[in-house]
Amino acid sequence: MGKIIILKTTLFFFTLSVFGKETPNILMILVDDMGYSDLGCYGSEIETPNLDNLAANGLRYTQFYNTGRCWPTRGSLLTGYYAQQIRRDNLPMRGGGGQGKRPTWAPLIPEFLKTAGYRSYHSGKWHIDGRVLGAGFNRSWYVTNQDGFFNHNANLLDDKRYNPTKVKKDYYSTTATADHAIEFLQEHQQNHGDQPFFHYLAFIAPHFPLHAKPEDIAKYQDRYLSGWDKLREERFAKQKKIGLHKTSLSALEPEIGPPHGHPQAIKQLGSGEVNRPLPWDSLTDKQKRFQATKMAIHAAMIDRIDQEVGRVVQQLKKMKAYENTLIFFASDNGASAEIMVRGGGHDPDAPMGSEKSYLCLGPGFSSASNTPFRRHKTWVHEGGISTPLIAHWPNGIKNKGELRHSPGHVIDIVPTILELAGVEKPKSWKGVPIPKAPGKSLVSSFSEDRTIPRESIWWMHAGNRAIRQGNFKLVAAKGDPWELYDLSRDRAESNDLSNKMTDKAKALENSWNQETQSFIKLLQLEKHSIVK
Repeated sequence: MGKIIILKTTLFFFTLSVFGKETPNILMILVDDMGYSDLGCYGSEIETPNLDNLAANGLRYTQFYNTGRCWPTRGSLLTGYYAQQIRRDNLPMRGGGGQGKRPTWAPLIPEFLKTAGYRSYHSGKWHIDGRVLGAGFNRSWYVTNQDGFFNHNANLLDDKRYNPTKVKKDYYSTTATADHAIEFLQEHQQNHGDQPFFHYLAFIAPHFPLHAKPEDIAKYQDRYLSGWDKLREERFAKQKKIGLHKTSLSALEPEIGPPHGHPQAIKQLGSGEVNRPLPWDSLTDKQKRFQATKMAIHAAMIDRIDQEVGRVVQQLKKMKAYENTLIFFASDNGASAEIMVRGGGHDPDAPMGSEKSYLCLGPGFSSASNTPFRRHKTWVHEGGISTPLIAHWPNGIKNKGELRHSPGHVIDIVPTILELAGVEKPKSWKGVPIPKAPGKSLVSSFSEDRTIPRESIWWMHAGNRAIRQGNFKLVAAKGDPWELYDLSRDRAESNDLSNKMTDKAKALENSWNQETQSFIKLLQLEKHSIVK
């Protein structure tokens, strides 16, 4: 496993042994709609012993970012480009978004890893344009059914409709996803044990609908009756003790509700639903129970993720791949304030968290999940874009249990993996020149807590926009004026400096505009075919 591969030239690539050691296997674990503070090692009370153990024997990044939404993050994660550069999110007066097709020059990372001898596997959510096997993966378990964790209908195995006669009666999506990941790893060991692997394990949980196994929900049933106010304080106190950051706790924003209005859903969900993070003491007893139970289900879903990650880790140990596998763990965006009902609908008489219920976390406990930050998924304030990042690699990370404070972004994962695999990207792909990618390798931060040099980190989603240069961040919600924050002191984004530091705010605004225009220019120049 992880055989050293040394080739002089292979088509467009060359590979090298890394630091004189075996090239590592890569396991990239991505979860969906999990907040910054939802793991025990990032301040939570949720039981996540397996992930906490990876953090204790690896690294935790405190300032790692996503794009604020699921499909842009996935495109960025697997290409190393901002989603807008590859038509996977909107630019002003330009196409893109969830239906956008990547340019020819933007293949996913498995294509680059092939010539280093890697085999690539995918398990779980996709939400990227094109078919999985067509993107360079060797095997895939594609969970297309995202409106029910107890329903296997329409899922795909190797891009073909999965035979439902093979599905267990107690099917649960998170467990099934881990089952297939383990199956692929076993197959790899049996048939390709002399080759390294890249495995993209993308759990849908804890994305809505809030569905969890009854035994998992029972562990947290009454835990959250003290409310989101109290939970935020508890988690913030633990974060300070851990030393995750130097900031205040952001204030709740009772005027900020879901990013999209679904008034009919609110009616359907009944009088227990609350679409604002109001003071907990202002809620009725029915509302408190309803909200606390939703948070219990959210916690149960994360608890189950951790259990399944533990099973995958055990498989790595059984196949003697654990020591030389770099495991990354991150979330695609912050916790969600969304409230809606879709798919099979919501039966108010069904037990909460069961197959016939359809619940979303909502802005109250989403605020707690994103502690200590403001806002939620889709916004580009810190609550929407901050993710835990755990990096664990026994053979390559020796400073166990340490924190890393360098700002990073999901665009950095591809260059990190390529450096470790000893792969240099070609200058063109299928005859089309490849533009310079914005991501930076994180490898140098594995050995010490150092800042990765970069000019800026840029965001835009759903009209929300931001840019970070050094410790300063300029950010604005859709339709709102720019706000300026010094994140070295105020990651809670509580003290707007835009009126006090007008020159700094203007300089950052100019940088944001220049970056945006460069993306527009890139797409204008793109005259080649798109990924089929």
